[in-house]
Amino acid sequence: MYKQNKSHKIIIKIPSEVNNNSMNRLFGSLLLALFLYPVSVRPQYTDVINSNRPGQSVSAYALGKNVIQLEAGISYEQRDHARLSRESDIFGANLSLRYGLLLENLEINYEGTYENQDITFTALGIKDSRTDFSRSRLGLKYLIFDPYKDPERNKPNLYSWRANNLFQFRNLIPAVSVYAGANFVLGDNPFYPEDPTVSPRAMIATQSKLTPRMVLISNIAYDRIGTDFPEWSYVVSIQHAFRNPKWSVFLENEGIHSDRYSDVLLRSGLAHLFNKNFQADVQLGANFKSTPTRIFGTLGCSYRLDYHKDVPISTDSGKNIKRNSMKKKKTKKRKSRKKGKGAEDVILDPPR
Repeated sequence: MYKQNKSHKIIIKIPSEVNNNSMNRLFGSLLLALFLYPVSVRPQYTDVINSNRPGQSVSAYALGKNVIQLEAGISYEQRDHARLSRESDIFGANLSLRYGLLLENLEINYEGTYENQDITFTALGIKDSRTDFSRSRLGLKYLIFDPYKDPERNKPNLYSWRANNLFQFRNLIPAVSVYAGANFVLGDNPFYPEDPTVSPRAMIATQSKLTPRMVLISNIAYDRIGTDFPEWSYVVSIQHAFRNPKWSVFLENEGIHSDRYSDVLLRSGLAHLFNKNFQADVQLGANFKSTPTRIFGTLGCSYRLDYHKDVPISTDSGKNIKRNSMKKKKTKKRKSRKKGKGAEDVILDPPR
């Protein structure tokens, strides 16, 4: 992975007051974009599994039609709050179930995290525990722009090694997708005691291929819209594949801003590809404050059930190519007949 000594700060300005009506209009616009935006992007399917793990960032690309993918992990976190004299041990299991729905660039995704938190109030000698879903949400992600939909963009430059292997400014142009979904709080959830049963969530995800082995992903989300504690968040992740493509590393920064909880987190980890449908990963992370202090680690894996079928795409240029090749074949047949050759001696175009 390329390393830099310079530190980079990402600042997002959060409005002091958010108009719920304007946010509802924004959420509605994202929903309309999912279904009304013209389908003009290339298929999202890849021969090798494309997982959102490790980390919390979400890729801009969908899985591809009829692909089912399971991404799961187990985690442990030590969370201590200096001001409240509180220590916590948190064990959790997280699950993401993704499916390529109807279109190549449309994906439905369920994300769930189930946690058990054991709390000790050290000043009072009191212990408590709470267990439930800290995350349960369902949503749709739709790719609206792909800079690589032009076939010419994917062709290698036969005259420049640098153009094919090093960073180019045009690589900063990202693929863009929109996400619209909802959070679900069922029963008496101790993590969200005042939240409604259903609250909307909206997100924009971008992805740039900086070099053939390095990808930059960013997410900006507005969560729990319409509740007493709406939440803004961002995630910026850099992922780098080694020369041995079965191994990759990532570095990720996440920021959260809400009246209930605000923080800045840093994560890093490794992923290993065992085969084209199975990947395992490990990650570690921490934050930068003491209210609370968080140190955590996760082990996980991703598995794909591949029912994707390639559909030939017919274009005007393709029809012209076919028509021209047929003309060439007919011309050669006419020439061979003039020379007195039999049908078995006709020479057709070589395979391409």
